Amino acid sequence: MLKRRDFMIAAASLAVVGPSVSPSWAQDSVDVAKAKAEGKVVWYTSTPVPQGQKIVNLFEKQYGIKVEMFRSGGSAVLRRFQQEADAGRTAADIMTTSDPAAAAALTAKGLFVAFKPKNFDKLPEAARDKDGYYVAQRLNMMTIYIREDKVAAADVPKTWGDLVNAKYKGKMVMTDPSFTSLQVSVVGMMSKERGWGFYEKLRANDIMVVQSNQQVSDMLKRGERDIAVGALDSYAAEERHAGHPMKTLYPSDGVFVIPSPTSIIKGGPHPNAAKLFAEFMISDEVQKIFPADGGFAARSDIPAPAGSPPLSSIKILPVDYAYIQKESSRIKKKFNEVLQ
Repeated sequence: MLKRRDFMIAAASLAVVGPSVSPSWAQDSVDVAKAKAEGKVVWYTSTPVPQGQKIVNLFEKQYGIKVEMFRSGGSAVLRRFQQEADAGRTAADIMTTSDPAAAAALTAKGLFVAFKPKNFDKLPEAARDKDGYYVAQRLNMMTIYIREDKVAAADVPKTWGDLVNAKYKGKMVMTDPSFTSLQVSVVGMMSKERGWGFYEKLRANDIMVVQSNQQVSDMLKRGERDIAVGALDSYAAEERHAGHPMKTLYPSDGVFVIPSPTSIIKGGPHPNAAKLFAEFMISDEVQKIFPADGGFAARSDIPAPAGSPPLSSIKILPVDYAYIQKESSRIKKKFNEVLQ
């Protein structure tokens, strides 16, 4: 049960600047011929659509194996997987979400296959299960970003606490933790440390709640809201790349950095293709996709995205995944009571 502590319960461990030394593990092999004979792999994922599709296209081109991708918000992906598991049905071969607490819980239930692929040693210890039951695909920075052309320099929030100021009324938007699993960790820790009064004040400030990080980004892009709260930085980076005036903020009280675990499903219909796809997920080709699109790779040897500070220079807020796992349902329920 305490395995989840190995997966970034202390956020400072994500500031690792190099891979772990002297790994005490042997790389697990992949039978590529058998994977190709299976011809298909089913991937449940909350990976942002552009990155997810790039991964699919690269894998299909390199190996000729069809990827069937079910993509939704992390909480929705987990719900679907859990419902199928409860019904004794295994449809997915591999799953990527953004909920380390859930990954630890499902590992404890015996639903994943241990697998230590090539490049396993290049992941920080905080971004992998020591036995190989999950490895991080990427790291997600959850912070605040703004429409720089609509928020005056003097009005830019410096801390999370600034967001309760009445001058931001009707200007903010955030995602729903019932749909987006990344937000479960953010809301869980913010409410634990600051109390639900923080979210009550955000509601009084007329914060808008939408399902996904894509919708948050779209709201700012269209000028319907000016400030994204507890939002995924890679979307802001993507919009900056496209020429939109989005600015990522690094609050003085810290940001959240949350891994996106990938696991092979026990009893999946295409076990060899699943292993090949899992190994591909932390290959050079895939890991370089994330910083190219403004996000952070999981591997320590892949540089931070252009224009972003290295994680070692940012104050990172800790996430207690034991608490998140235990309280996840209550966090979602209470959020809906306060914000809806």
